[in-house]
Amino acid sequence: MVNSNMNTLGIIFPNSYDLFVPDLVNVRLMASIPFASRYRLIDFTLSSMANSGIDTVSVVVNNNYQSLIDHLGSGRSWDLVRKNGGLNIFPPFADKASKPYVGRAGALANILDFLQNQKKKYVLLANSNIAANIDFKAMVDAHVASGADITMAYHTQEIPEGFLKAKDSTKGYYYTLRIDNGRVTKIFVNPKDTGIQNFCMNILIVDRELLINLVTEASLLGQEFLERDVLIPQLGKLNVQGYKYDGYVATISSIKTYFEENMRLLDDYNQDALFSGSPIYTKVRDDSPTRYIEGAKAQNVMVADGCLIEGEVENSILFRGVKVEKGAKVKNCILMQDTVVEKGADIEYLITDKNVTVTAGKEMKGTETYPVYIAKFHTV
Repeated sequence: MVNSNMNTLGIIFPNSYDLFVPDLVNVRLMASIPFASRYRLIDFTLSSMANSGIDTVSVVVNNNYQSLIDHLGSGRSWDLVRKNGGLNIFPPFADKASKPYVGRAGALANILDFLQNQKKKYVLLANSNIAANIDFKAMVDAHVASGADITMAYHTQEIPEGFLKAKDSTKGYYYTLRIDNGRVTKIFVNPKDTGIQNFCMNILIVDRELLINLVTEASLLGQEFLERDVLIPQLGKLNVQGYKYDGYVATISSIKTYFEENMRLLDDYNQDALFSGSPIYTKVRDDSPTRYIEGAKAQNVMVADGCLIEGEVENSILFRGVKVEKGAKVKNCILMQDTVVEKGADIEYLITDKNVTVTAGKEMKGTETYPVYIAKFHTV
């Protein structure tokens, strides 16, 4: 890993957009959702920060954070075990002034004392509903060179389907940007426009002292959302620059997009686009290599270590410790850690959470537009 000090503090908000994937976050938060065979969503943002030389990272959690704490541990997997700085996790009620929050301005108000005691000049804010391999050093360099007060990362793409089809817009706000000569002149809240947009990635860089002033004022006014409540009213006053990110981005906005973004990685081009840059780190689990028993068939699959394949697997994502017994057929599925598909079972378009068992001879099939989800520890 890169161990240079970039004079930047990283802050991650792991509960962002939880309500868009209610099944997957029943026992966890967005940041700890398993993704791409062996990772959690937070691994991508956290690894990008570590690879860019950010040696102090704070994770401001709200609820359902036990699985995330278990995954992150001391931060050793990301080289973030430090005497000064390193990885910090802030739960609600960490002190008497903090409380559960709604938006990022409210979350930052909970750690205002921490921000005031830091020495870093810049703060990098990021959510955890995307998988991308980002060079944050290049973004910070662009921010410094432009002389901006705030720099917002955006990606030119269509608005993710899960956001467009959300029945309740209060579940979470998403934004698109109007960019004029590099400057953000308009921020649109929950737009429904079709076609390619400057879609905000909810990643921004800001001077720490400025952020403290903005959050302090927002707290006094009872404002919760950083972009909607704080930045939009001050776009004319602040120099807010856009930073275009041209790399691969997977955005999770619904259970359907979660399924689709995983399946996209079965294409070698997409997989290389996400993983061919800096390495992505995750919690180590000491498993043996996956075993393919005589008679097993596997075609176009992404399989983690520790699996046992005796049956047939096609177009599927298998996490650690999955077992597909003899005569079982798995097609177009996402099987999370320690799922067991017993003899003769035939499944298609399923998402199984951890420790699910599909019993012998069972036939279960969803569709491409409606994959069936089976909750953690269930036997079907």
